[in-house]
Amino acid sequence: MGLQDFWGVGPKTAERLRESLGEAEAIDAIESADVRLLVDAGVTRGRATRILRRAQGQAGMDLLATRDVRKVYDELVTRAASHALTAHAADRIRVLTPLTDRGEQEARLDEALAARDAWRALDDDGRERVVDAFAAYDEAAATRPAAVRAALALRAAGLDGETFAALDGVDEDRLAEAADALEALEGGDDVAAGADGELDRLRTQLAAAEELEGSAFDLIDRIRERGVRDLSEFQNAFVEHVAAETDLPRGTVTAATADDAVDAADFVSTSLRALVSDLRDQVDEREAAVSAELAETVDAVREDVERAVSAVDDIAVALSLGRFADANDLTRPSLVEDGLAVDQARNLALSDPQPVSYGIGSHSLSAPSSDRVAVLTGANSGGKTTLLETLCQVALLASMGLPVPAERAEVGRFDAVVFHRRHASFNAGVLESTLKAIVPPLSRDGRTLMLVDEFEAITEPGRAADLLNGLVSLTVDREALGVYVTHLADDLSPLPAEARIDGIFAEGLTADLELEVDYQPRFGEIGTSTPEFIVSRLVANARDRTERQGFEALAAAVGEEAVQQTLSDVRWSN
Repeated sequence: MGLQDFWGVGPKTAERLRESLGEAEAIDAIESADVRLLVDAGVTRGRATRILRRAQGQAGMDLLATRDVRKVYDELVTRAASHALTAHAADRIRVLTPLTDRGEQEARLDEALAARDAWRALDDDGRERVVDAFAAYDEAAATRPAAVRAALALRAAGLDGETFAALDGVDEDRLAEAADALEALEGGDDVAAGADGELDRLRTQLAAAEELEGSAFDLIDRIRERGVRDLSEFQNAFVEHVAAETDLPRGTVTAATADDAVDAADFVSTSLRALVSDLRDQVDEREAAVSAELAETVDAVREDVERAVSAVDDIAVALSLGRFADANDLTRPSLVEDGLAVDQARNLALSDPQPVSYGIGSHSLSAPSSDRVAVLTGANSGGKTTLLETLCQVALLASMGLPVPAERAEVGRFDAVVFHRRHASFNAGVLESTLKAIVPPLSRDGRTLMLVDEFEAITEPGRAADLLNGLVSLTVDREALGVYVTHLADDLSPLPAEARIDGIFAEGLTADLELEVDYQPRFGEIGTSTPEFIVSRLVANARDRTERQGFEALAAAVGEEAVQQTLSDVRWSN
């Protein structure tokens, strides 16, 4: 398989990867979902993410059948990635895709919830230590010694359980020594400064001798300024000066001096060249000895080192997902064959939502069971679209093997999820494009979840009712599941026995003239749009008498008595 066989890798991207990584390493980076390596090779983060999503889970990405459901997916992985402990963990979370295998979904749920429990078990100090450990790991660009340091910090914070099982039984003291050795060897062939005092001393002396060698003529002038009278005095002054500048014993400098120099310049250059050569040999010899000793320290616990290095990134991802689950109070869904139902579900995009219970298909939760389709009706701004989005969030999170925002949830198998938001464009082109987006997934083999919002917004109400009837019937015939939001419940023909109508009801206006809605649908009831509440608010908020008279005329049209009663209720509340 070549680079250009991967989705999203065109000729330019392939050439960039070949130049930076080579064909084989680039393919390995894609297959191992290494966003970091692709970005370092010059691929933009967004493109790298899209490439890896397809490479890691093409079949899973096929679940996302419409643009709106793909947007919900993007929002979910972005929200989860915001809890990541490292940049690499965030990248890996962004490329998580829906899983098609139930066993893989259950395994990821096990991992995320175990990590959530481990995170919850930490006190504030322990959490801070973990965050700091991963921050240091990130700052060090995820090097091997930084990985070992991070692993030791996780052990010190008291993290245990299956998420951290890869670190069980490591020799922490010897692993700490190995981290020091790895840091000293991080430069490759060169031992890092500070690793060995003797090596540092020799390097300092070598640097001083090299500096003197580079300014030999200046050195000759400085010695002559002392008033030396003959070669013997010159040689003695040279040894004294070099010994002082390099912190070398006089005997070491004397041993390097030239015996057969023809003049002062020859003596100085030949002697310094010999001294530098001797010191360089000593540095090389000492560095080789130190390097071997450090490598031996690492080799003694190499298995523990490799376990730590390979585990830290995986632990960062798991713990990041655990933090996401903890922050949003997510719970484990029951993965079932058919149906989609939630008790006390919350929309993750809202800061303080009213939990709702709802369900379609076969399930054991509080909503009515066995209806394949629900037609959801009710108040403007009543949360109908939010409920559709909540169901979409639950279905997608469960498909990715992640916990969901509900007290309880049962999620069936789906081969395609169709989510279509209301698009207020009233023309034939929008109608055609919408039908082309939502009908083909429903017509194909496999189980489809249909979540369609206010279909009537894209064509005239009478024809919209006919089309909606057709969609409901097609959903039932294809043994799919669907929730359709509409204001046209009264215009629908008798629905199939497998479908029901639910309603969301507005209950009035608050003292601040905000619409007061019970977001929990009432099963088997047609909700009302209650325009009198909206008109009541407009009457109460009118800026002048003329404007008020206009809104009062609308009040007469929608029911003046109801408007006056609403305004009276608000005044009584105040």
